Amino acid sequence: MNDPILIIDDDEGVRRALSLLLLEEGYASVQASSPGQAMQLLKQHTVSLLITDLNFTEDTTSAQEGLALIEQIRADDEHLPIIAITGWGSIEIAVKAMQLGANDFVQKPWENERLLTIVRTQLQLAKAHKRTQKLAVHNQLLQNELGVVSGLIAHSEPIKHVLATLSQVAKSDVSVLLTGENGTGKSLFARYLHDLSPRKDEQLISVNMGAVSENLFESEMFGHVKGAFTDAKSHRIGRFELADEGSLFLDEIANTPYSQQAKLLRVLEERQFEKVGASKTQSVNIRLITATNANLDDAVHQGSFRKDLLYRINTVQVHIPPLRERQADILPLAQHFLRRSIDKYAAQGRVLTPQAQSALQAYHWPGNVRELAHLMERAHILAPTEQIDVTHLNLPSEQPRHSASSSEGTEQEPLMTLAELEQKALERRMSHFQGDAVAAAHSLGLSRSTFYRRLNKTGK
Repeated sequence: MNDPILIIDDDEGVRRALSLLLLEEGYASVQASSPGQAMQLLKQHTVSLLITDLNFTEDTTSAQEGLALIEQIRADDEHLPIIAITGWGSIEIAVKAMQLGANDFVQKPWENERLLTIVRTQLQLAKAHKRTQKLAVHNQLLQNELGVVSGLIAHSEPIKHVLATLSQVAKSDVSVLLTGENGTGKSLFARYLHDLSPRKDEQLISVNMGAVSENLFESEMFGHVKGAFTDAKSHRIGRFELADEGSLFLDEIANTPYSQQAKLLRVLEERQFEKVGASKTQSVNIRLITATNANLDDAVHQGSFRKDLLYRINTVQVHIPPLRERQADILPLAQHFLRRSIDKYAAQGRVLTPQAQSALQAYHWPGNVRELAHLMERAHILAPTEQIDVTHLNLPSEQPRHSASSSEGTEQEPLMTLAELEQKALERRMSHFQGDAVAAAHSLGLSRSTFYRRLNKTGK
């Protein structure tokens, strides 16, 4: 349902007649008798459209009060539909009103059907514009939000179980928490859940919570209005508003700054928020999906994660198994990533030798699916012939059994690029600290946000 329509007129009879006309068509309305009262209402409420008189009690013919109101509203909101309506209309006044930002002009006494047609048209145009605006922002985010995995391979029983669970819960709107190690493809399973849900035709908006700096948290999540702070040169749509009617995926939820968790909890509970610099409250309708590689129960016990927030996000918890527990998926995934690399570089085909296939299945995959994707692209580039052998895989000669509590390994490293060495070092440090990004960052002398930027840069 649309937000209410604001009716501004000093004549109570006109306000009542317009309100009843709109109500018969299913539109709620709020009323103001003066420009000052209208501006106050706009600070407190979100409205979908505005119908305003141009002449008020102090000036009954020049339309200056109404024109000034249109100019003031348009300075605050570039896209709110405005319909000017007056009994003292003229071509000159109509042109002036449109120049100042009115979307249409109607004379009193109005024709009901014509006025309703204008209202419907302007609401549809505003909705289309907002959707276009959201799509533009979303397209900018889309390139980085899903990581390197782009195929859903499910031959192993553990992954079949995951897909069955997600298919079952997709039909509802319950919050889903995805757990699992780095590189297991949690973002891909979030997409799978969204695509099976009734919200599949709307947006899935993803946010890496570890990459959102604490001082910009509210602006990123809730948006801001022009002039809210020094660098706020224009209005900004936050991630919650972008995800309205769709799904919001909060990746690495454990890394949400503790000081901001109460604000996040409030929005999740009330489905309402305020943009930075704005006093009016906006409502939002989202399906929440979160993911983490950390143990949130431990985080609660350590005081770094709120217990009430954990209860809010984990209505259903689904664990994504590591690649070493998905033996039946390793070779199909390898073939998938190899085909993708061939398409990417428009190169001739490559095949894995039996020895290479055996090596892939024997490897312990500390970087999971992400590591396999990188390895297959590198092998495709380095192989001098159509056959990819063990030497082209460049796997470590020693393959210790994976342990979440094991220290950073000391096995001999193969020759790697600088970016690959950095990626491996960052992943090992995360493994050493059992997924605690704060501790891992501190051990390297980095801030958490810098640590995540480096991890994402080298990992994608």
